[in-house]
Amino acid sequence: MVAPMSSSSPKPAVATEFTARVSRFGGAVFVLFLAASFASSLWLFASGKIQMLAPDLSRDAVLHGEVTHRIAKQLSESGLAQKAADLERGASWLLFHDTGARVRPGCAGWLFLTDEMRINRHAQVNAQTKAAAVRDIQQQLARRGIELLVAVVPDKSRIASAQLCDLRRPVQLQHRAEAWVEGLNKAGVSAVDLAPVLQSVGSDAYLRTDTHWSEAGASAAARAIAVQVQAMGISATPHKLYDIARQDPARRPGDLVRLAGLEWLPVGLQPAVESVAASRFSEKADLSQRDADNLDDLFGDDNLPNVALIGTSFSRNSNFAEFLQQALGAPIGDFSKDGGEFSGGANGYFSNPAFVQTPPKLVIWEIPERDLQTPYSEPIKL
Repeated sequence: MVAPMSSSSPKPAVATEFTARVSRFGGAVFVLFLAASFASSLWLFASGKIQMLAPDLSRDAVLHGEVTHRIAKQLSESGLAQKAADLERGASWLLFHDTGARVRPGCAGWLFLTDEMRINRHAQVNAQTKAAAVRDIQQQLARRGIELLVAVVPDKSRIASAQLCDLRRPVQLQHRAEAWVEGLNKAGVSAVDLAPVLQSVGSDAYLRTDTHWSEAGASAAARAIAVQVQAMGISATPHKLYDIARQDPARRPGDLVRLAGLEWLPVGLQPAVESVAASRFSEKADLSQRDADNLDDLFGDDNLPNVALIGTSFSRNSNFAEFLQQALGAPIGDFSKDGGEFSGGANGYFSNPAFVQTPPKLVIWEIPERDLQTPYSEPIKL
């Protein structure tokens, strides 16, 4: 008869009265949290604040999970869910240095936007559709005697690649901006890829905890665009000169800290704070032009800028518009839009009475590389 084998596994620990009470308390808290979340979700659905199905629902959207993703996004924006998410994000950062799904940590102190390193579904089709939209806008502007210059802002993860460390940028994205700009130029649309000039600046062209360029990057980009404007034979008017002064360094909150859900933490617990010495611009007085300017004010719009800038938050950060004015030697009309992505700034300007009443000679359209292959969901109307 074979003797039973003795087990080497340790005997299960007997729960003490204290651990039993703690377990019951933790379970009760968890059940209450689930019940509150469920009740909150039901209220949001019943009140109509969350729409179950989009009006433009398609079979493709259902098959690829876009319906459930949309509902989850709306639920995440509810009050209770937002508070819980903040606590979860803060704990994940403090315990594991995890920055969530939208933000990725690179080398020490550097944060990157996940969207820059994502391969979009139907990427090539989306890029071709947007290129066709740009060509159409260029042709419509040309019929009005207005020229167009497209400037593509490279991804931070492309220019500051030395700061990625363990992050990996897909090789499929290596030539997307270059190829897109080349296609526009071949189609007769003036376009410039700002990657080469920003690569000469290196990682300093971008802010550590922000998606946007630094003043070093913004000024380099502005000079490159001004060279392209000159090559197009366009003179920006009215001619002005600008003085620039450097202010004292000050803390600059990064938008990637906000996207990571960490901006509510005490500053000492957030990712390393970034200090920036911002520039301040002022127009130089030109007494020789004073009489001529007064005459223009009486008899026409010659004293108004003949260059308009449309684009995204890149144009509204790190004094890019001011650096562009300095490089062009003339003021510009800045109609860029925070969060505008590909279409927002263009639609905002073309529907603005200023475009019809005082049309420019040149429109400079700033487009981030990360928006080139996303869906063309907001058609531009001119």
